[in-house]
Parts: sequence; C-alpha cells; structure tokens
Amino acid sequence: MIIDAQTRVRIARPSRDLAAAERFYVDGLGLEVQWRSEGPVPGKHDLLMVGPPEGSWHFELTFDPEHPMEPTPTVEDLFVVYLGAPVEEEQVERLLAVGGTRVPAHNPYWDEHGVTVADPDGYRLVLCSRNWTR
Repeated sequence: MIIDAQTRVRIARPSRDLAAAERFYVDGLGLEVQWRSEGPVPGKHDLLMVGPPEGSWHFELTFDPEHPMEPTPTVEDLFVVYLGAPVEEEQVERLLAVGGTRVPAHNPYWDEHGVTVADPDGYRLVLCSRNWTR
C-alpha cells in the first residue's frame, strides 16, 4: 500500500459538545461542515466532520450520548496550521469569540512562530506563521 499526497486522512477526537466544536472550527477557523449525523441514533455516535473544501483530510468529532467520553488532551496534542504569513489578530479574535482560549505553547518554538489557541475541549490549535518544509 502506497501513501502519497493524495491519500485521504481522518483525525478523530471526542468532544463534550459538538455545537461548541463546530463554532470553533467552522465559525472561528473557517473550515466547512462536510457531514454531521442527524439526531441521536441508538447505538451510534453523534458525528461532526469538518475540513477544508476539497481537502484530503478532515476532523471527525464524536460524541457518544450513551457512553460520553471526556476529552483528555495533553499540551502536545497539536493541530498545526502552517499559514506562511503572519498570524492575523482578527483570526485569533474570531477563535476566542467562539469559545477558544489563548494559551502559551508547551514548546516555545510555537510561541516564537505563531499563536496557540485551545478549542472548547482543550485541544490545541497552533496558527504558525512559517511555511511547512520537510
């Protein structure tokens, strides 16, 4: 099996509140809802999938109403977005307005080159001013 730049990627995380997660990632960060479950279905998780339009990856945020799972993020659970430009304060303000919390990075590299914002579940988003390089 070969993995290349076109390979689809899914990142899944539990959430306490899918509506709050949607506000953060869609209204705050600018991703789009790609799919969501419609109402509770016995034996199934509630799902929210968000990602960039036409992207090859998405977040799948889950909530199991029958067996809720508390998110347990660490300071190294990072979602890093390489902007290749300075972080706009307006972007940070949008994230804070929809439930994000600006936090210092555990690794000073991220504070030097960007801004770290915890989402409503405590997972960290890093807006990095650098370009990603190998």
